[in-house]
Amino acid sequence: MSLRSRQNSNASSPGPFFWHHSGVDAVIRKLGSSENGLASMQAEARLQQYGRNRISSPERRGFLARFLGQFQDVLIYVLLGAAIMTAVLRHWIDMGVILGVVIINAVIGLIQEGKAERALDAIRRILSQQALVVRDSRLIQIPAEELVPGDVVSLQSGDKVPADLRLLHSKELRIDESILTGESVPVNKSIDVIEADASLGDRRNMAYSGTLVIYGQGRGMVVATGDKTEIGRISGILSEVQTLTTPLLRQMAIFSRWLTLTILIIASLTFLFGIFVRGYTATDMFLAAVGLAVAAIPEGLPAIMTITLAIGVQRMARRNAIIRRLPAVETLGSVTVICTDKTGTLTCNEMTARSLVTSEGIFEVSGVGYDPHGAFMHEDRLVEPVDYPTLREVARAALLCNDASLSMQENQWRVHGDPTEGALLVLALKAGLDPLRQQEERPRSDVIPFESIHRFMATLHHDHAGHGFVYVKGAPERVMAMCAFQRLGGEDMPLDEMYWREFMEMMAWRGQRLLAIACKNTEGSFRSLKFSDVETGLTLLGIVGLMDPPRDEAIQAVHECHKAGIRIKMITGDHGTTALAIAQMMGIGDGTTRLAGHEIDAMDPALLRKQARTVDVFSRASPEQKLKLVIALQEAGAVTAMTGDGVNDAPALKRADVGIAMGLKGTEAAKEAAEIVLADDNFASIAHAVEEGRTVYDNLKKAILFILPTSGGEALVIIAAILLGRILPITPLQILWVNMVTAITLALTLAFEAPESDVMSRPPRNPREPLLTGFMLWRIIFVSLILVVGTFGLFLWERGHGATADTSRTIAVNTLVFFEIFYLFNARYMHITSFSWRGITGNPYALWASGILIVIQLVFTYWPPLQFLFDTAPLSVIEWGRILVVSLSVYVLVELEKLCFRGIQSRHRKMRVTDQTDHPF
Repeated sequence: MSLRSRQNSNASSPGPFFWHHSGVDAVIRKLGSSENGLASMQAEARLQQYGRNRISSPERRGFLARFLGQFQDVLIYVLLGAAIMTAVLRHWIDMGVILGVVIINAVIGLIQEGKAERALDAIRRILSQQALVVRDSRLIQIPAEELVPGDVVSLQSGDKVPADLRLLHSKELRIDESILTGESVPVNKSIDVIEADASLGDRRNMAYSGTLVIYGQGRGMVVATGDKTEIGRISGILSEVQTLTTPLLRQMAIFSRWLTLTILIIASLTFLFGIFVRGYTATDMFLAAVGLAVAAIPEGLPAIMTITLAIGVQRMARRNAIIRRLPAVETLGSVTVICTDKTGTLTCNEMTARSLVTSEGIFEVSGVGYDPHGAFMHEDRLVEPVDYPTLREVARAALLCNDASLSMQENQWRVHGDPTEGALLVLALKAGLDPLRQQEERPRSDVIPFESIHRFMATLHHDHAGHGFVYVKGAPERVMAMCAFQRLGGEDMPLDEMYWREFMEMMAWRGQRLLAIACKNTEGSFRSLKFSDVETGLTLLGIVGLMDPPRDEAIQAVHECHKAGIRIKMITGDHGTTALAIAQMMGIGDGTTRLAGHEIDAMDPALLRKQARTVDVFSRASPEQKLKLVIALQEAGAVTAMTGDGVNDAPALKRADVGIAMGLKGTEAAKEAAEIVLADDNFASIAHAVEEGRTVYDNLKKAILFILPTSGGEALVIIAAILLGRILPITPLQILWVNMVTAITLALTLAFEAPESDVMSRPPRNPREPLLTGFMLWRIIFVSLILVVGTFGLFLWERGHGATADTSRTIAVNTLVFFEIFYLFNARYMHITSFSWRGITGNPYALWASGILIVIQLVFTYWPPLQFLFDTAPLSVIEWGRILVVSLSVYVLVELEKLCFRGIQSRHRKMRVTDQTDHPF
């Protein structure tokens, strides 16, 4: 259902009805009400008909059902199978470890499952609690929940709008609608009829539930309540949005299914081969098959994955990215497209004076937001405002013809009043003016407040010498029509309209909102200000260009993302001109191409997917349209991150592969719908988080490349023994020992690996790339064969030279463990050599883990209780020497393999130009 058709359904009759496209009288007739509101009995009847003005709560599953649902995963089934096998073998400690991993994963999933419900709860908290309503021709205060269609509501500065209203009266009413539209400037409201196809942000005769009245007064008739409001509609969309599984979890699910199937087939075939070909008893072969399965199942992998992600969470937190859902750590590292809101994400969500034109030329103003620190530049050089009297006079007029104030709260500058007036106040402070001193020197005597009809504000001031001054600010076209002069070097000259219009066109092209400032000297006896006093004869001082500017650090972050092969797309509810101007400053898109929200609705899915890939700037986008764009990008093959701070962003945040909300200025609804919250509201933190995410994925691959060959080697040792009809070189209990101690001590150290040097200069991995690439499969097979040949070969050599079964198995177990110690240092780098000082000592955790494991193996070999439990025997120095020589071979052979692989890659690059056309973005 389109946005327009959804609104039509708010009407009480089935036919189409556009509240914003209907006159006041038509709206009143449609709702069967009057400007004096409803009678109490009418309101009570309508409350029964329409229900309370609140957003419905979805039905929620009980705790037990949610908890049991966390176990519906193939990987969990594999772990539970491993736990059963270890229980059969009476290895209770190992069984406890495996079950502990299962339960921890279930608890984490249970905690995260409530994300959507919390997002809906956050939207409900946005709604107003009380409302001033006309009932029985009297203005009374009632709970906002009791509002019904047809009620007349009174609005004034500071109120939250309690329901969707069609305005009946507006007296300088300005409403901040950024939570719904993303537009940073408050909207000036009127009662005039609006075009039927106007977007949400252009419906100036409507006031929407949850938005904030910044200035003025008004009255409106309730046209929609509860779930029928715009914010209720967003809540409905949010509850229907499907949260996607992260790429890592999808890959792990596929990997788990194939691994489980492969292990079961190999174990079954080995069981049958041993009985029918080699003549083993069914009992012996059952234990051998169980040992094979236990050896092949990498039960430590889920724990390593969880710990690696958790370490990534800690690293990201230090860089101002708070992770709310563990797998999002890795997903952010694999994104190919970042869809970003403009207001509050790329920009500060604080109006700022960026340029100032006087008769002496244009001055650029530095500084961002409401922080009153900045400088002025003229003709590409820094200048002092005291050297330019007209500039100082513009700043003084902007300060005195102003009702805003500025204060420091919680280490942040905040404006009290209209954001535009706040920006002018900050401009005056940058020019070195003291507000209190200026107000004392030239106190205000009278004022003509701003009204949309005449589009200017005027104030009258007197100094202590008796001189009078009129200051005027307003729309440039209106103020220029009132001016006959312009100020130059302290003198008034005839107005040169062409001069000003050239600069105005340039500033408008930059996406700046323009405000003209003028003055007029009066007699000291002049104490009352009338419209006729300012209609003519004013002197134009200057024109200020204001905008919500991009963050400097965000510009650099966009460049870093582009360098990393990540496409940035701006999706905003703001106007197209403003969006293009900001995008050009940020380096997003080509500076000319954009797509408006109504154009998105008109496209079929195939065309939308194409446009979503090629266009980078989207303006006037509604919550539904933002959601459509995210879905289109995902269908086109992108791994998508979405950033935002408003309620209007919540559905897209939830649907995206990674939702990123602003922590400082973001709404609770946006935070609860997202997986990541930026503690500093800074787009630059996303670039840092991408680096950490890519590092996490690298470390996960390294852990897989370490665990799977060692598990494969253990399994192949058993298979080789059965194929050759020999006794098992390692018992199932000894295999469990190896798995437990190496996973705890060795594999875990790879989670602490630092980022590799090229992590942010390579493109994102292809989303279609499987978890196990061809290279990884080769490495797993290669290392597995080294381990089985070395371990089983040394076992056969020892048996051939008269060693007992216990001694030979002890040598085999220690050989396998030392193979893993040496291979750990290979695994620290997948492609580059580890044969360097950094390769050996760069990860101190690897050195510590290796030392601890050697001590553990000495205890395993020589301590009588463990000798009794695991059937081990003490070894001589010569036997240890053979173990070290054989196990060192894996380090040498893998480093030689890396050398050959790099040589092949180098030749391949010289033979062809890299082609990435198969990558979707």
